Amino acid sequence: MTAPHIEMIDLVFEISGGTLPAAYPYTLWDELVRLAPQLGEDENVGVIPLRMSTSNEGMLLPKRAKLVLRLPHSLANVATGLAQKQMRVADSLIQLGSCKTRLISHYPTLHAHLVTGADNEIAFMKEVESALVAMGVEAKLICGQRLTLTNGERAIKGYSLVLHDLSPEDSLRVQYSGLGEERRFGCGIFVPYKVISGLE
Repeated sequence: MTAPHIEMIDLVFEISGGTLPAAYPYTLWDELVRLAPQLGEDENVGVIPLRMSTSNEGMLLPKRAKLVLRLPHSLANVATGLAQKQMRVADSLIQLGSCKTRLISHYPTLHAHLVTGADNEIAFMKEVESALVAMGVEAKLICGQRLTLTNGERAIKGYSLVLHDLSPEDSLRVQYSGLGEERRFGCGIFVPYKVISGLE
């Protein structure tokens, strides 16, 4: 199997704190770069969206929450220095705990919360198809909701997206490379999704 040209890994941190606003990715990235400036020098570095629940106060971090950075293997030593550091994200203090490396495995079905692209769904899907062809990836596509990530000053727009019936090699290519822009804000990063196969 031919490996993608940039070797990527997931670095998984224990994380604890209170509530976060929906636009937390902007402030979170600022804090990560403040603590580890080299992360901001590589456009391949991404932050996988946090899994949280919604409350009247905002987005709640569950007790076993994890912060996952997807980054080139060459930056692993830099990023591990974030362990045990404290960050202020919006009005909340966030504590990072220990971290561990997680190798990226191939899955036939992948999902990205938000992939940037054209406003029109048809145009967006054409962009995705062209990008996949350029990567040499074959997949079936399911376009999800139109989404906007905004902090009042800046807005990132796109769609959620599922890719399925991926070969092992293509699955790794997509996870290593992502699609669209703004990886640092959690966009275009693909993670395993429930199995979808044999769909017409």
